[in-house]
Amino acid sequence: MKIQDLNISAASKSALKKHRLDRQTEMVALMQLENVPLTREALVKIERGIQHIQASQLRAIRNVLETTYDELLK
Repeated sequence: MKIQDLNISAASKSALKKHRLDRQTEMVALMQLENVPLTREALVKIERGIQHIQASQLRAIRNVLETTYDELLK
């Protein structure tokens, strides 16, 4: 029973990773349409808190996600 749980978990983890990569790639493309050059690697660093976000990047994220600064900064 545990082996099946591990297999499901591994499959789910792989699917989640692919979904996350797809979302990050889409976010980068949409931000580039907002004239904010950004790589997927830079986005990952911002998400992890390794890289500071620039005001133009924050504005583009707000626009792409169609949300408010208040919601982003919660």
